[in-house]
Amino acid sequence: MSSFGKKLTECRKAKNLSQKELASIFNTSHTTIGKYERDEMTPSIEAAKKLAKILDTTVGYLLGESDNANLFKDPKMLQRFQDISNLDDKDKECLLTTVDHFIKASKISAM
Repeated sequence: MSSFGKKLTECRKAKNLSQKELASIFNTSHTTIGKYERDEMTPSIEAAKKLAKILDTTVGYLLGESDNANLFKDPKMLQRFQDISNLDDKDKECLLTTVDHFIKASKISAM
C-alpha cells in the first residue's frame, strides 16, 4: 500500500504541478508540500480535504483506502478521460470504438 506522501506526489504529478505550484494554490510553502510527500509531516484532516479537492481526488484515495473504489477520482484515469473529452468527435468515436472492441474481446477470452 502506498503512503500518503507517495499518493500525494502521484496526484500532484498527474496534474502537472510542481511542489511550488501546489504550495501556492494550497497557500503554504513548497517545503511543507515536500515534507508531506516524504511522509515527514502529516496534514490535518482539513488540509488533506483541501489537497484532495485541489488534486481532483479523494481523501480516501490519498490515504490508500480506496485504490479502485472510485475510478473517476484516480488522477491518472481522470486525466485520460479529460484528454479523451478534448478530442474532436471523429477521433473520440474511433478511440471509444477501439476500446469497446478491446473490452469485448477481453471478456470473451476470459470465458
